Amino acid sequence: MINTQTARMFARYKSWADGLLYGSVARLPVAEVSKTRQTLFKSIIGTLNHNYLVDLIWKANLLREPHGFTRRDVILQSELDSLRRAQQLENEWFEGWAMEQTESSLAEVIPFRYVSGQEFAMSRGAMLMHVVNHASYHRGWICQMFFEIPAKPPVTDIPVFLESCPDLDRPSNRSGNQANA
Repeated sequence: MINTQTARMFARYKSWADGLLYGSVARLPVAEVSKTRQTLFKSIIGTLNHNYLVDLIWKANLLREPHGFTRRDVILQSELDSLRRAQQLENEWFEGWAMEQTESSLAEVIPFRYVSGQEFAMSRGAMLMHVVNHASYHRGWICQMFFEIPAKPPVTDIPVFLESCPDLDRPSNRSGNQANA
């Protein structure tokens, strides 16, 4: 499903994109970060907390440990700076975890429990893909909130990430075409 190179790239991408988003959120007026909005997690800080909490859940699943959460809307860090530091630590963990994986460990199927208590199982690689995809999905929600302020959100597309990280091992552009997609 996912190979080690892709797992490492996705873990780095998530760290990079989260860093850009948190940097942009930090430049917003403080009141806008916690302002109640028409969104499931009530605010920018609420949505950022949701992403952080979900990362903790999937980290526990990858470690085969109980996560202990019964809700996905808990505010674990009410201050942006402390939440940013906590999220950075989790992103560093996922990057380190991805570096340690092999093709077979990524394919290993791990049983776990959802927050609801329902049991399921997924491969470690699929779990990482979910963590990255989930964060991207909710970064999109936060970018929409930027437009409501109005403020310009960061650009966190994967091609922009790849362009900014020349040290990543990826195929060169053999056609010589440097046009953006």
